[in-house]
Amino acid sequence: MKALLLLSRGIDLVNEKIGRASIWLILVMTLISAINAVMRKAFDLSSNAFLEVQWYLFSAVFLFCAAYALQKNAHVRIDVLYGRFSRRTQVWIDILGTVFFLLPMALMILWLSWPVFVTSLRTHEISPNAGGLPFWPARLLVPVGFAMLILQALSEIVKRIAFLTGAGPDPAAGEAGPSEEEALAEEIRKLRAASGEGAK
Repeated sequence: MKALLLLSRGIDLVNEKIGRASIWLILVMTLISAINAVMRKAFDLSSNAFLEVQWYLFSAVFLFCAAYALQKNAHVRIDVLYGRFSRRTQVWIDILGTVFFLLPMALMILWLSWPVFVTSLRTHEISPNAGGLPFWPARLLVPVGFAMLILQALSEIVKRIAFLTGAGPDPAAGEAGPSEEEALAEEIRKLRAASGEGAK
């Protein structure tokens, strides 16, 4: 179990670094979009490559941050009964859901997307739009993103089994307390309250 937990920590570290780095692609997308808009409006110049690179970057953010979101338990969860169960039952639900739903779906998409990427690379597939980009980098994002998600799913299973056997802490223990957004909102509220009192 110690070796598996060490592997789990390694997967967590890699996916967290990739997820945090991928967040910056949103800024890059925004800058490209702004430059494209200025060039089009001010100089009547535009390129489909600008639009397509934004799509590629959006895909990278979505696919590369999926594993990071799973690690932080940030995926949307419709909680009807889950919150009423004991913590051990919740952990079992997480394990069974990952094994019977998440992993089969992710493995199937990885399996189906890899030949599409290989064919795109081999045939030098290019966008049919004028000035468009090669397709193979976008095709590669899918299997890479789902491979990262599969590794993170395995890491989450290891952490939960360790918790159930008493070999590790509760994986959700770090999730207690307000989120970063809630903490920021609370700080803003305090600053507004303080400035209101100062004005009086």
